[in-house]
Amino acid sequence: MTTRYLDRGTGRLAYDLLGDGPLVVCVPGMGELRSAYRFTVPALVAAGYRVATLDLRGHGESDDDFEAFDDAALAGDILALVEHLGGPALVLGNSMAAGAAVIAAAADAPNSIAGLALLAPFVRNPPGGALVGAVMRALLLKPWGPTVWDAYYRGLFPGRRPADFAEHRAEMAASFRRGAHWRSFQRTARTSHAPAEARLDQVSCPVLVVVGERDRDWKDPAAEGRFVADALRGDLLLVPDSGHYPMTDSPDIVNARLVDFGAQVFARA
Repeated sequence: MTTRYLDRGTGRLAYDLLGDGPLVVCVPGMGELRSAYRFTVPALVAAGYRVATLDLRGHGESDDDFEAFDDAALAGDILALVEHLGGPALVLGNSMAAGAAVIAAAADAPNSIAGLALLAPFVRNPPGGALVGAVMRALLLKPWGPTVWDAYYRGLFPGRRPADFAEHRAEMAASFRRGAHWRSFQRTARTSHAPAEARLDQVSCPVLVVVGERDRDWKDPAAEGRFVADALRGDLLLVPDSGHYPMTDSPDIVNARLVDFGAQVFARA
């Protein structure tokens, strides 16, 4: 596919678009690339959806020339892409992108967001967030930062790993070396999810929460998944032996549920 770009004024965001039908926008988490959804897109396209996958600011083929790299900025990017492509859209948000998707869905844009599928969502800061954040920022300093992140990323796949795991990690490492991407990544790592938590009760669209039962980012992943699903009045899918990227390590389970959820969402739209 030829990379497309969305002009956001101070910089461009890279995205891919494939298929025909109702719009699904897939947004990866911090440090990841739009290819995080490489096992998701074919299933959605085959089910009759038009699927866009987006690179975050300062990630992949997107630019670094932005002032903000937080949840609110990403929420604006999501809404801008939906408007550009023609919504409404079902938004898939992984990790920090889940918080951004919540903010987008709570915005005064009734024709933009038809539903949310939140994968390993961060919609609030974890306990001890300030201390953990400070430690993470120190660990991400160069020259050791890229090695630390790669080790941490590998730990987010505690069970199954895709066959192309090494190749995908190499693609991520190459992205970090592009332009000022590592600095952009460090700035992204400083984001607070408090703005997303403050908007949870303002989301009215259908929500599906997908959580890996072995996601190391939470002490009790199942409990966090139940919190998010209850707060958003949504459904919860717990994926056995899965980590922080259930759409990547368990596509056979997750894809089927996403296709069914999409049908429910667009039947209402």
